[in-house]
Amino acid sequence: MPMTEVVWHGRGGQGAKTAGYILAEAAMEEGAHIQAFPEYGAERRGAPMKSYVRISDAPIRLRCAVTQPKVVVVLDPSLLGGVNVTEGLAKDGALIVNTGQSPAEVREQLGTKDFRIYTVDATRIALETIKRPIPNTPMLGALAKTTDLLTTAGAIRAVRKKFEHKLAPTVVEGNVQAIQRAYEEVQGE
Repeated sequence: MPMTEVVWHGRGGQGAKTAGYILAEAAMEEGAHIQAFPEYGAERRGAPMKSYVRISDAPIRLRCAVTQPKVVVVLDPSLLGGVNVTEGLAKDGALIVNTGQSPAEVREQLGTKDFRIYTVDATRIALETIKRPIPNTPMLGALAKTTDLLTTAGAIRAVRKKFEHKLAPTVVEGNVQAIQRAYEEVQGE
């Protein structure tokens, strides 16, 4: 696989950094070379932040921010109005947004005909499965459905590995359910 770059946009506390690390771990388990790192402004809950992931079949020598992603994942739909989340996104790339809106509504809001757009209400799924408004694991399910970067089985294995020693078993299983539900519920155009 040629190198694929992913940018996660979120707010502090939504799990963008963790989701990037989980994506990278899942890809590494499949034999890929990876990089994953966050970019913070003011380190506080609720502040806009980014997380970057690179996945490749060859060693990765770059040591800079991702500027031309193939995939952009947006954890907080309020960022669509205040941050240029599509900056550098490849015309044949994918934008995956946590929102109750349809892909057509997001496309109209952004005023673009470029790239594929997918939407899933990840916050609702998270509230129903893990009882907290943290949309990162549902967005991994949406990412698995809409790209070839990971499978749902790979995402689930990585989530279990990451969380099994930190969280209660019911919370881990809630995250697994969130991945599966988002995989089924994501919409695209």
